[in-house]
Amino acid sequence: MDIEFSLAMPRDAIGIPMVRRVLGDALRSLGVTEGCVSDILLATSEACANAVRHGGPANRYEVMATIGDGRCELRVMDRGHGLHTIPKQYPPSDTENGRGILIMRAVVDEISFDITPGRGTTVRLSKELDWDEDAIAHHLTLDGQLAAV
Repeated sequence: MDIEFSLAMPRDAIGIPMVRRVLGDALRSLGVTEGCVSDILLATSEACANAVRHGGPANRYEVMATIGDGRCELRVMDRGHGLHTIPKQYPPSDTENGRGILIMRAVVDEISFDITPGRGTTVRLSKELDWDEDAIAHHLTLDGQLAAV
């Protein structure tokens, strides 16, 4: 099973709920557990929020999703200046920002960054899917019979 889609979003926070809705609906329709969907949506929201906050001067960012082989793979790409460093620990509790990358790390299986200074950042997120017991997509995936949804 492979489902792929991409969304080109305005670099505005109002688009983040739309990304969450499209991705969440796709995962739920396949029978992914709500806990797994929540983790993926949290990480995606954080990556999108970073693209909105740091993705300038471009006025758009892109989200690409692939659901297949029991995994959800996401790429959130912006055209900003790129990160200088990746935080390794949570900032002090009185700091208002800086927790997003660490939150993403906590809820997905893999996270990586492709940073090209002056040309943008791509955040790659990957998580193995947990299935509801009666998820037809999971059973068809095991049988290798699901070609398209």
